[in-house]
Amino acid sequence: MEVVEMVLVGKVNKSLVSLIHGAGGKAIGLCGIDGKLITARPAGSELGFVGEITFIDTSILATIVQAGHIPVIASVAADKDGQAFNINADTAAGEIAASLGAEKLILMTDVPGLMRDRNDPESLEKQIDIKGVRKLVDEGVVAGGMIPKVECCVRSLAQGVRAAHIIDGRLPHSLLLEILTDEGAGTMITG
Repeated sequence: MEVVEMVLVGKVNKSLVSLIHGAGGKAIGLCGIDGKLITARPAGSELGFVGEITFIDTSILATIVQAGHIPVIASVAADKDGQAFNINADTAAGEIAASLGAEKLILMTDVPGLMRDRNDPESLEKQIDIKGVRKLVDEGVVAGGMIPKVECCVRSLAQGVRAAHIIDGRLPHSLLLEILTDEGAGTMITG
């Protein structure tokens, strides 16, 4: 866990902060431990230091955002005794979005979005509701690493987020395309 913490909090987080600074933004890197942003517990004894979220306290984020900074959050959290845990980053993003009352949750990944056929980009589901997502999971169309992404989207929608998006971060300007165009650049999941 110490190595995971060093890599996620020390290396990856700071690299993202530097990229934002290079693009003209002002970012602050932190992790779930900072300000007790994310409190966790063990996800199961067989999983070691993998944790599940028990509480989100977004007060530290309000301070950062009000000061004009972009928070960059590494998904490392701690329990009430200070033991660090690795949290699924998509799950952390979804829970933070719900706690903030966000209108949208956007997950960037390395695939175009939810596709009926993984080998056919034309099978991309541009928009789907929770019922449709559950059907794709039941049919085995959504599998592997996409399941936690879809689960966090559904959970965030159930907690008040209005729309969740899964977009391809490799596509230039995918975030802008998804938000500002009718065509989008991935999959939008709605309640």
